[in-house]
Amino acid sequence: MNDNAQASRGSGLATFFAVTFITTWGCWLVAIALGQPPTTFPTVIPFLLGGFGPVFGAIAVRLRRGPVPVHTVKFRLNARLLWALPLLVLAAATVAGGAVLAQALGGPVLSLDAGTALIATAGGAAPFFVSMLVGGPLAEEPGWRGTAYPRLLERMGRFRVGLVLGAAWAVWHLPLFFMTGTVQAGFGLLSWSGLLFSLSVFPMAMLTGYAYELGGVPSAVAVHFGVNATAAVLNAYSPMTQTVVLATQLLVAVAAISLRRNASVTVAGDSGVRLQHG
Repeated sequence: MNDNAQASRGSGLATFFAVTFITTWGCWLVAIALGQPPTTFPTVIPFLLGGFGPVFGAIAVRLRRGPVPVHTVKFRLNARLLWALPLLVLAAATVAGGAVLAQALGGPVLSLDAGTALIATAGGAAPFFVSMLVGGPLAEEPGWRGTAYPRLLERMGRFRVGLVLGAAWAVWHLPLFFMTGTVQAGFGLLSWSGLLFSLSVFPMAMLTGYAYELGGVPSAVAVHFGVNATAAVLNAYSPMTQTVVLATQLLVAVAAISLRRNASVTVAGDSGVRLQHG
C-alpha cells in the first residue's frame, strides 16, 4: 500500500467515500428498480435514505474515532452562524443573476409560473422549502464539507479539493439520471443539460467549501440551499441558463478562493489559528 493510500485510510477518507457511495447507490438502485417517481410510496423510502449517504459516511468516520483534522470547523453558536444568511443571499444571487444575464443574451424569458406550480404541488411554500433544505443540503453537507473537505485540505490546496469533491459529487449523482421523475432524468444523461448539471457541481463544491471555511456546515448548507431553491423557483434549467449560471458561479468561486489563498482559518472553539494552504 502506498503512502497516499495509507494516509487516506488513516484519515477516514476511504471509509467516508466507501460508505457514502455504497449506501447511496444501493438505495437509489432499489428506487430505480421500483420504477416509480421518488415522491411515491414505497420509492420515496430508498430515495430519501440514499440522499443521506454522505451523512452515513460522516457517521462511519466519527465512529472510527480517528484524529480530527486541524482544518475542521467546529459547530458553535457564535459569530460563525452570522455568515449563513449573507452566503445564502450570495448563492441565490449567482443563480438569479446568471438567469437574468442569460435572458439578456437571448435565453429563456424568466418566469415564476413553473416555480409557483412546483410550490403548489409540494403543498405550499413551507413544505416546499423544507423539502429543498432537507433533500440535499442537510442530507449532504455534513459529509461532503463537514467530513471530507477538511481531510482533503490537509493534503492539497483549495482548488484541488474543489475539483476532487466536484468529481466525486458528480459521479455520486449519476443514478438520479436513471430514476423516473427526477430532474436529472428529465435532463437525460447524454444531453447538454445533463452535462451542464454534472459540470455545475464543480463551482458548487468550491462555493460550499469556501462557505464551510467561513461558517462551518451551517454556511455550506445555506449556500447549497440557496442555489437549489433559486434554480427550482426560477426553473433555471435550460442549457443556455445553466451555462451562464455555471460561468457566473465559477467566476465567483475562483474569486472567493483566490481572496482566501493566503488566509488563515481560526477553528471555532480553538484559541489558536490554523494555517491553510491555497
